[in-house]
Amino acid sequence: EMLEDSVCDLRRTLADLEERVNRVDGEGNEWRTRYETQQELNRQLERQIGDVQERLESLRGNPMDRLASVRTYDGMTVDTLRHRLKLLNTEKSSLQSQLLECRLKIKQEGKAYQKAYDERRAYLSEIAKVSSAFDWTRKQQLTQIQKTTHNPGKG
Repeated sequence: EMLEDSVCDLRRTLADLEERVNRVDGEGNEWRTRYETQQELNRQLERQIGDVQERLESLRGNPMDRLASVRTYDGMTVDTLRHRLKLLNTEKSSLQSQLLECRLKIKQEGKAYQKAYDERRAYLSEIAKVSSAFDWTRKQQLTQIQKTTHNPGKG
């Protein structure tokens, strides 16, 4: 009877741990959504980087072209140039903020993923231990049953 109680306890513990693992595995969809969102954000940032690099290349390109762009600025008033500079600084600040936010998000997502991964490993380890104990108890129970059926007078 004590052995059966032990087996029942182990079964409950095993079922409980399997439920926890399934709950952690169910969070995979959330991680997939976060991953896909991050991928889309990365693609947008890559396009922005490409645009900025194209602008840089056009500025570094042909010296005559550079002079042409300088001439366009020569034709602008001081107020227009100041406004243009303000716009460029605002754009630069915005891009720097986006970059910082992305770095922070990546760091946070990495920590959250690692935590979930560690929990999952702990649950799987616990399930393996309980399964092993359950198997051992079941073997003991079967051995006990076999002994009592082969030696009915000694049970």
